[in-house]
Amino acid sequence: MYAISLGDGAELRPLEPWHAEEFLANLERGREFIGQFIAFGSQAVDVDSARATLQRYAQMRADDTGGYHGIWLDGKLVGGVLTLNFDAAQGNAEVGCWLEPAATGRGLITRAMRLLIDHVIEERGIHRVEWVAAAGNTASLNVARRLGLTRDGVQRESHLHHGVRHDLEIWSVLAPEWREARARAAHNDH
Repeated sequence: MYAISLGDGAELRPLEPWHAEEFLANLERGREFIGQFIAFGSQAVDVDSARATLQRYAQMRADDTGGYHGIWLDGKLVGGVLTLNFDAAQGNAEVGCWLEPAATGRGLITRAMRLLIDHVIEERGIHRVEWVAAAGNTASLNVARRLGLTRDGVQRESHLHHGVRHDLEIWSVLAPEWREARARAAHNDH
């Protein structure tokens, strides 16, 4: 229906239940890498369960509480960005991402996330965008830094995953900070 170019043969598109086979293939290629710190996609083990996962997020989009957006590279689904805990009335939303290993190091998540944060702030009126990542998830924390988010704090050993208690880092950006950074970037481009 629509696709937004991320450059270098990559596109951001809606990720919907009818993409279940592609989503499952993406998870299978990256399951070990993606699952190092979070259980993302762990329940999607066949086409039906992958479809059910996408259906849950399609319902969240319908309920205005979240949604998935896929990243396709040269026509293949390689990851995505998402919103969850989306609360338009309170002006708060959480964002997250996943990417299979072969697609890392190209800036795809950073570029896609810029578009997503622009959208939730400028079109949806969100005031506070939050990013939560395990303290050991250096790649995720580096994206938060590149996007200019601020580290709010650490929830010590609050996330149990694969028998290990992980610290969770909470990062955020407020709408005025995001707009100011974007204006500075635009000014510096001229």
